Amino acid sequence: MTAEKVNDHYLKLEHVNKFYEKDGAAFQVLDDISFDVKEGEFICIVGASGCGKSTLLRAIAGLDPKHEGSISLNGEAITRPEKTRGMVFQEHRLFPWLTVEKNIGYVLNSGSKAQKKALVQEHIELVGLKGFEKAYPKQLSGGMAQRAGIARSLVNQPEILLLDEPFGALDAFTKIQMQKEVKRIQKQDGKTMILVTHDIDEAVFLADRIIVMSARPGRIKKIVNVVLPEPRNRNTIDFLDIRKIIYNEFFEDQEIDIDFVI
Repeated sequence: MTAEKVNDHYLKLEHVNKFYEKDGAAFQVLDDISFDVKEGEFICIVGASGCGKSTLLRAIAGLDPKHEGSISLNGEAITRPEKTRGMVFQEHRLFPWLTVEKNIGYVLNSGSKAQKKALVQEHIELVGLKGFEKAYPKQLSGGMAQRAGIARSLVNQPEILLLDEPFGALDAFTKIQMQKEVKRIQKQDGKTMILVTHDIDEAVFLADRIIVMSARPGRIKKIVNVVLPEPRNRNTIDFLDIRKIIYNEFFEDQEIDIDFVI
């Protein structure tokens, strides 16, 4: 993606507040959330459990439009789910009675049979599942099933991919591999991605910018630019310095020793 094509205000959130009813009273979940996302940017939102990360992602997806403030994509208000925004959840949510290729193709509702088949195959190859087209979810590892879930979210060619802690249920080694895969896909496809996580290491590895949220109600504490050479190395001083900056946002009353976070 060339610099002149980048839209600096591609996705825009302005003064977003979210309330839920609790015991007959209004309970605030999000407090005055405002930020812009550039086209082709990878944003990670980090914070402790209960800070409203997933609520915010659902609002961007259009799954939860009952909020104050505005969320817009290319100047148009987001008020409902649309195929311009794909979503990947922590669970892969594949249909167990369908094969990989049929799970991925299930969401396609336009185009000829040949066009659909070509799109499905293209995305199977994109996520590294070539050869597993006829496999059922029970025959896949957790990481492979999540790859299929990502392919299904991408096959409709959304403008933005939203990821809600998609690697939280995976073992440590598979998680690292999936982070590398998502990074590769994002670079290859130029897709705008927003990932919610409580894993600071994951955020530094993936993001162009990290939005740090405080809890109850969720507010933006800090936005950290991540300027690191690619491919990223988790063991460099620069990587660890950024990680330390974010840790210190959660432990403001104490200086975090770098050895603590290695």
